[in-house]
Amino acid sequence: MMIGTAAILEARILIVDDQDANVRLLERLLREAGYANVASTMAPQAVSALHRENRYDLILLDLQMPSMDGFEVMERLKRDDADSYLPVIVLTAQPAHKLRALQAGAKDFISKPFDLIEVKTRIHNMLEVRLLYKRLEHYNERLEQAVRDRTTELRESEYRFRRLTELASDWYWEQNETGNFTQVSGPALEMVGIGMPAFLGEAGAGGATGWNEAERALLQEKIASRRPFLDFAFSRVNADGSLQQFRVSGEPMFDESCRFTGYRGIGVEVTPLRASTRTR
Repeated sequence: MMIGTAAILEARILIVDDQDANVRLLERLLREAGYANVASTMAPQAVSALHRENRYDLILLDLQMPSMDGFEVMERLKRDDADSYLPVIVLTAQPAHKLRALQAGAKDFISKPFDLIEVKTRIHNMLEVRLLYKRLEHYNERLEQAVRDRTTELRESEYRFRRLTELASDWYWEQNETGNFTQVSGPALEMVGIGMPAFLGEAGAGGATGWNEAERALLQEKIASRRPFLDFAFSRVNADGSLQQFRVSGEPMFDESCRFTGYRGIGVEVTPLRASTRTR
């Protein structure tokens, strides 16, 4: 991830110094170096508001100012600005202030009187780091948005699948490793009401009677042996004497360590329609 020279020269810079001579010197130096967006102020009280409005990529901040010193300006910037990165290079003639300024949040310092080569080098390096930080921040925001969008898509897809299974004649089911149902979609909800969990072997399940016990025992044996099964046919005699017929398929589920985690499958009612029903 590289920052081109053109991007660095387009960066927004604010000069803050109460000495007009220093301001004019830095403005001339920066413009001669090709920087296109240079602003200045001799009023330190205005810095925070100016930064909120213009979002400077770099603030060149004098520490020794009579009405409000540079340390107070940085404290106000940190208090008023949600940006965790404070883009400040302090300007100071006091060597003892350098460490304190860095501890207060400044990213670098330039000594007075100015060494023009040092000034240009530190400003260029600082802007390169700042723009890289902003680009990374923007990339992270895009990545987070992509994750949110993908999560929404998956939820919508899950919702469509759930609605489809509820409308379809087939049902989808899952059991955990203890035999209890963890998910049931489609007409299986109605089947559960007539004892489907009991037929498939849910632990402790009751439900209505009428299942063919031989078929039920055979299916439970397949599930207990953790074998897949396809189109297993079973039936139930209802209280009114009518016969319902079903087919169910299932497969065991395992996690990455090959530990058995349960069963999942699909099923469908295959009871032939009565003649009176077909002619309606």
